[in-house]
Amino acid sequence: MKNIPDDIRKKILTLQKGEITEHYVYKNIAKRTKNKENKKILEQIANDELRHYNIWAAYLEHSAKPNRLKILYFSIMSFFFGYTFTLKIMERGEDKAKNYYQEIGQFAPQAATISNEEDVHEHQLIAMLDEERLSYVGSMVLGLNDALVELSGTLAGLTFAFSDTKLISLSGLITGIAASLSMAASEYLSSKADNDPKAFKSAIYTGVAYVITVAILILPYLLISNPMISLGVMLGSVVLIIFFFNYYISVAKDYNFKKRFLQMAIISLSVAIISFGIGILVKKFLGVDI
Repeated sequence: MKNIPDDIRKKILTLQKGEITEHYVYKNIAKRTKNKENKKILEQIANDELRHYNIWAAYLEHSAKPNRLKILYFSIMSFFFGYTFTLKIMERGEDKAKNYYQEIGQFAPQAATISNEEDVHEHQLIAMLDEERLSYVGSMVLGLNDALVELSGTLAGLTFAFSDTKLISLSGLITGIAASLSMAASEYLSSKADNDPKAFKSAIYTGVAYVITVAILILPYLLISNPMISLGVMLGSVVLIIFFFNYYISVAKDYNFKKRFLQMAIISLSVAIISFGIGILVKKFLGVDI
């Protein structure tokens, strides 16, 4: 057995367990990946993780079992959010591991090589991944942003113009469905005009993003009878949608989260406030009272 301090040995064991766990995460994602180039990259990283594990196993003369719960967690995450987002989240959680490599470097010279590969080689490989859904980010942003701005403003205006949440939700639903079809059609025609072979898929991503947003924003009016409370919940939903979507994009595409979040939030909430004011004026001057 190597003559190393117990605290250093524990840290190496942690790294060893992390390497074999990540090996299986990459391996499982590679199995489900249809794109040959992406599969090849993922398999290469999986093999690198296994090689790192074997280095530590030989150094400590000790084998380690992977964290099955962590493997399951990242497998489920990759299914719902895609492997690019999942792998970047996983890599972001390795700050502790980097500190460990620095501490154990004086006892295990292998640490420097492995740390360099973790920092540079694997990050470069992940950056080479070309996940299909991320190529349609522009279409998703178009559908999501248009739905947030248009429907949040519409619902805010209707909330004061009408007092019946069922009527508000019905009006919003009709407006939302019609707008989603219109937006999808516009995206298709625009992409087709640019001779984009993926015009149909772009339209689908735009329409689906719009419809999902519509459903989330209308839901409070279907579940809550008080229109003002429904309005508050709807606006809160707007902020949450903007937060989570921009977080996803900022991680997957390495964008500036704060700038994009504030930009979308300010635009959507400003439109809602203006529309709410229009609803007040319509009710006051046109005498609409439903």
